[in-house]
Amino acid sequence: MIRHTVLCRFRKDADIAAISAALKGLQKSISGITAITFGADKSIEGLQKGFTHGFTVDFTDVAARDAYLPHPEHQKVGALIVASLDGGLEGLAVVDWEV
Repeated sequence: MIRHTVLCRFRKDADIAAISAALKGLQKSISGITAITFGADKSIEGLQKGFTHGFTVDFTDVAARDAYLPHPEHQKVGALIVASLDGGLEGLAVVDWEV
């Protein structure tokens, strides 16, 4: 399984509910996604570096993740997210690992 992990630094006016719904909708339209989680930061450590939210997308395997990246629905949701970030792509961090 591949876990795709994204940290976001959203602008204060971002429509978080719409972003959450759009993310969760990806599981219905893209095969190979086994789970999607999304939430606001709740850490008390003070190491967030301005990141306000995060989400994970779990894929059955590398091939499923690779098919997701160029998928039109992912591109659409990705554009919504980037448009809502403080500083565009500077407000985003992405790491993937094998679980």
